[in-house]
Amino acid sequence: MKDTSASPQLLHSLPATASDEILDQQIQHMLIAVEHELRNAPEGTDELNLIKTLQRPPWFLIGDLEFHDTQKLYPVHFLLFHVLYRLKDTLMEAGEHLTISPLRIIIEPQDTVAGTGLPGAVDSLRNFYLDLSQYKLPEDAIQQMMDRFWAGYQGLGPSKPETLHAARVLGFDSVPDCFNTVKQAFRRAVMHAHPDRGGKTEEIQSLNEAFTVLKTHFSQMMEQT
Repeated sequence: MKDTSASPQLLHSLPATASDEILDQQIQHMLIAVEHELRNAPEGTDELNLIKTLQRPPWFLIGDLEFHDTQKLYPVHFLLFHVLYRLKDTLMEAGEHLTISPLRIIIEPQDTVAGTGLPGAVDSLRNFYLDLSQYKLPEDAIQQMMDRFWAGYQGLGPSKPETLHAARVLGFDSVPDCFNTVKQAFRRAVMHAHPDRGGKTEEIQSLNEAFTVLKTHFSQMMEQT
């Protein structure tokens, strides 16, 4: 029988003195599990699939989740990205680069050009996720943080690989020229993935994330014209 006592979404119910200790144990376990899974995914993965992998054997590090429930998803999201940024620092010392975004997580050689190339913005994300005081936030702050993340943290928009991946999630081979085309594809995909038609909540979450990335991409294009 699996032990879910240290699952991230359960930490809020523990006393503060016990929570920090369990949190540290969870981080150490996740560091091992995440690196193992990324090493076995040379083409990379995304946040949603990585979470699902950590829910399954042999890890059982994350309990059941409703992916549309921001309050339950945020602590899992935060802890996973905390682990990813710690792993990124470790891999850098070994000459490897870890690309981190909700839609693309991959270990690459250090000389590979990845992300946006804006170190100040990347440092802002790194500082946020490495600050464990951000793990427990009030409800309104969590919603604002998640909205800000998808809108482009501190004005930083999605990278080219993220934008292309988002387009492919919605069924395109490349990024469309028109946002109206994206909206039409998104509506069709959501209708097809709706639970009433046999779809799953996770599919809706993935489509929402892809749509938000593309919306941010086209919004920035309009601002630049």
